[in-house]
Amino acid sequence: MRKFMVVLDDSRECLNAMRYAAMRASRTGGGVVVLSIIPPDEFNHWIGVGEIMRDEARERIEVHFEVFAKWMRDRQRVDPVLVIREGEAVGEIIAQIAEDPEIGVLVLGAGTDKKGPGPLVSALSRQAGTFHIPITVVPGDLSKEKLEAIT
Repeated sequence: MRKFMVVLDDSRECLNAMRYAAMRASRTGGGVVVLSIIPPDEFNHWIGVGEIMRDEARERIEVHFEVFAKWMRDRQRVDPVLVIREGEAVGEIIAQIAEDPEIGVLVLGAGTDKKGPGPLVSALSRQAGTFHIPITVVPGDLSKEKLEAIT
C-alpha cells in the first residue's frame, strides 16, 4: 500500500497538509503516516527532568494526533499511523522515508507569510533531487473546497 507521510507540528499550514494527505489516501486506497519530531534540544536538562519533559511532549503529540486521526477515520475512512521520532527534523524525515518503503509521497504544508514557505519546505526542497519519492507542497491558505477539488 502506498502511504502519504505528513509532518505533524504546531504550524497553521499543518492542517492543510493533513487534509490533503488524508483525502489523497482515501481516494487512492492508500494510507497515512503522521510523523511528529521532538527536537533534541528540548531535553538538555538533568536526566530526570528531561525524561518527564519527553513524556509530556509525547502526550501532547498524541492528543494533537488524535484530533486529526478522528477526522481522518470519520470523514475520509483512513486510519492513520503515528510515528514519533527524536532528532533534527530534516534528518528524521529522511530516515523515516528510508525505513518505510511503503511511503510514496511526502506531504508538507507551506506557510503563507512573508518569511517564506517555512523551514521544512525550504530545507527539503533543496534536497528534493536526492529523494526517491515526490514531495507535495500544499499551500497553507488553500480552501477546503479547493483541496477537495484537487485531491
